[in-house]
Amino acid sequence: MLAKYAIAGLAGSALLASVAFAQNPTSSANTDQATTAAPAVASDTSSFKGNWRSSKLVGLNVYNDSNESLGSINDLLTDKSGNIKAVVIGVGGFLGVGEHLVAVAFDKVKFVDDPIAYTGASSAPAPGGARPSSTTTTGAATTAPAAVKKNPWYPDHAMLSATKDQLKAMPEFKYSIE
Repeated sequence: MLAKYAIAGLAGSALLASVAFAQNPTSSANTDQATTAAPAVASDTSSFKGNWRSSKLVGLNVYNDSNESLGSINDLLTDKSGNIKAVVIGVGGFLGVGEHLVAVAFDKVKFVDDPIAYTGASSAPAPGGARPSSTTTTGAATTAPAAVKKNPWYPDHAMLSATKDQLKAMPEFKYSIE
C-alpha cells in the first residue's frame, strides 16, 4: 500500500517537472525590458499620499463659518473624466426624512482636517458620543479632551459659507434618469 502512494507521488512529480522544462526560456533582452518598464497600474501606496477616499467624503458633516451644522454630504458628482464637479448636501430633515438636497460647486466647499472648535461647553459634544452627566462635582478640575490623530485619508468635516436657510432656499437637486 505504501509503495502504491510512493509511486503515485513520484509519477506526479515527474509530470510537474516535465511541464516546467517544456517552457521556452525568455531572451535576456525581453527580460531586461520587462523589469525596467513601468507598471501599468501604480501599486505603491505612497504615490497616493495626500489623496482622500471618496467613500469617506460621503456622510461628512458640513458646517458654516459660525460652526453651525448645515447638513451632510450625500453624494459627489463627477464629470466623465472623474473630476468632482459638485457636492450634493442634505439639509434639514431627520434621519433622511424631509431632507432637502442641494448641489453646490465643489470649489465652494472647503475641507478641514482639524475638528470643530466649540466655543461653549454646552454646545460641545460629549467625548465618545456619550450624554453629559447631569450631576456636577464642585471644585472638579476640567481637563482638555485628548487630541485626536488626524486621518490622512479623509478630512474631519467640510465648511460652506452659507446658512441653513440659504441652502433650503436653493432649488432642490433631483437625480434625473435621462
